[in-house]
Amino acid sequence: MPHTDPHQWLENLDAPEVQAWVDGQNSKTHSLLDTDPRFAPLQAEILAHLQDTRQIPFFAEHGAWLYNFHQDDAHARGVYRRTSLDAYRAGAQDWDIVLDIDALAAADKEDWFLDGISHCTLTPSRVQVFLTRGGQDATVCREYDLVAQSWVEHGFDFPEGKSHIAWRDVDSAFVCPGWKGAPLTRAGYPREVWLVERAADGQHGWTQLFAAPKDAMMVAAWRYLDADGSVLDLIEASDSFYSKTYHLIDAQLATLALPLPPKAEIEGYLFGDLLVKLADDWVWQGASYAAGSLLAVALPALTPVPSPSGRGDKDAQLGRVQVLVAPAAKRSIDSVETTRASLVVNLIDNVKSRLLAFDKVEGVWCERALPVADSGVIEFADQPWDSDIICYSFSDFLTPTGLYRLNVATGEQEVLRAQPAAFDASAFVAEQRHALAGDGTAIPYFVVRGKDTVLDGNTPTLMYGYGGFEVSMLPYYIENFGPHWLEKGGAFVLACIRGGGEFGPAWHQAAQGPRRAVSFGDFIAVAEDLIAHGLTSPRRLGIEGGSNGGLLVGACMVRRPELFNAVVCEVPLLDMLRYTELLAGASWIDEYGDPDDETERAALAAYSPYHHVQADADYPLALFTTSAKDDRVHPGHARKMVARLAELGHDALLLETAGGGHSGNAAQAQTAEELARVLVYLYRQLMD
Repeated sequence: MPHTDPHQWLENLDAPEVQAWVDGQNSKTHSLLDTDPRFAPLQAEILAHLQDTRQIPFFAEHGAWLYNFHQDDAHARGVYRRTSLDAYRAGAQDWDIVLDIDALAAADKEDWFLDGISHCTLTPSRVQVFLTRGGQDATVCREYDLVAQSWVEHGFDFPEGKSHIAWRDVDSAFVCPGWKGAPLTRAGYPREVWLVERAADGQHGWTQLFAAPKDAMMVAAWRYLDADGSVLDLIEASDSFYSKTYHLIDAQLATLALPLPPKAEIEGYLFGDLLVKLADDWVWQGASYAAGSLLAVALPALTPVPSPSGRGDKDAQLGRVQVLVAPAAKRSIDSVETTRASLVVNLIDNVKSRLLAFDKVEGVWCERALPVADSGVIEFADQPWDSDIICYSFSDFLTPTGLYRLNVATGEQEVLRAQPAAFDASAFVAEQRHALAGDGTAIPYFVVRGKDTVLDGNTPTLMYGYGGFEVSMLPYYIENFGPHWLEKGGAFVLACIRGGGEFGPAWHQAAQGPRRAVSFGDFIAVAEDLIAHGLTSPRRLGIEGGSNGGLLVGACMVRRPELFNAVVCEVPLLDMLRYTELLAGASWIDEYGDPDDETERAALAAYSPYHHVQADADYPLALFTTSAKDDRVHPGHARKMVARLAELGHDALLLETAGGGHSGNAAQAQTAEELARVLVYLYRQLMD
């Protein structure tokens, strides 16, 4: 492996010579894909589907209004709009626009996109509007009045940065500054927590509540409103991606450390209990609690006790601990939501969802089942404040998404909206299968294919994976790949490899840090299983992944290039020896390891895709995508990989967009173009 990096110059985000190189690569990719006669009609069909008014407008309910962010041909950047529940039920389209991002961008002469809107819970007409230039993670925060439909004079406005800002009440906010000049961590995230209190003249009062060391990862703060009207103010101080401490803020604005284990996540607060999910085993007051458990931890009155931690603050007391959900071999906790009277847990059981409700009766939480479908995937969509309502979506690969409104107290529910079918699913089947990894572990994966598919190795097959950060890969309605891939004779595969969260913390930790290559081996095992069963062959098999999934497919390409004929590597990490020096990379040391540590560097060097490109290998023509506005995963990863391949005599394609950022926050036309190019690339590599 080279000791110097001849392509490091491509990490420069401002140099004209770098932009000229990127322009040349984009021109090459466009000339190949955009001139394909399938591109233009495909882009138009995808865009028409995105703008179909029958698509479900997901919403957040605040007071008497349902709020929705909407993009269409007339509103490329989008509008924030609202309607009543009765009008929504009736399917009426009489939305009232309360904020127009296109008009705002034009007035400000800025490349604004909406990153999010946060309503003040008890005064929901006041909102924090988070605006991003070109889709990057850094945002500008402005306060907006939805009644006056104007910006609040001398409001809570904060400059551009990766800040964390949350309402405390209508006249105060928790602010963790991430803008230029503020104290930041090595990863570029906030280190300090401030309480900012409103002043009529805009000279708001600032009180510092907490400061983390520079080698921490980040801090955040927010307020929980309990069902009885009491409040709980909380600071989360992340030492690393998975290790954190929690600190309560008392009435005198002093902090009280919670004696929870470092790898625990507070998921909610209800009836005086913290709802805590464990990633490691925990021994507390003589009892043991297993990793993967969900606990209800009583929080007595905030009486400080001396802290053994030496952190400078005091420890809060904890009371009774009750196990709500215990870990099981093929089960994990996907998400937790609280209503006015109940706790609702979304469980992933053998990669399918089911909901459990818990009610507190005489101090003890009691479990009950909820009458919802359990054959697909549920995602919480909304929980209106001070109600027993939960809105959730349900879908699977072949079932269009439905939006449901469930009364958790009574069990009554209604279908609010159903997404129109994008294709006729009757001709297809979705199957769950298992491949055996090298160590004998069964790796689940899903195959979606035609019912009459002949197992002769000739089916064009796209395999998708992620395998990191305890993120689960779950079935979802393949609304674009249905008509544009399945109906053309292709198959789609979703691999649930280790590193993800499908089966809880142990499934993730099996491929964490120096064990990262386990996820690559699992992915390759699924590919080999598909070939062994005759679904496809290396000539017809392609792989796709983004971000950490980009690392996955990049690593598998350089390890086993003979297995694949297409690689779609999106916003990827690829240089694992420099990733901590690039943008937010240092925040992921917990996940990958530290290249400044000799032992961990050796493990990273053993698989870093950028460093394992070989001159004598026969790689497929791969497509690498990134964004100049990606301020999370540096575009230098994709750029340098393409340059390294070319240096050693291999062809590759780069598509770098000017906007969109890491999450693809862009106009629908750009989204449609990017997906159309990926599909045309897959047609050329796997179907033609």
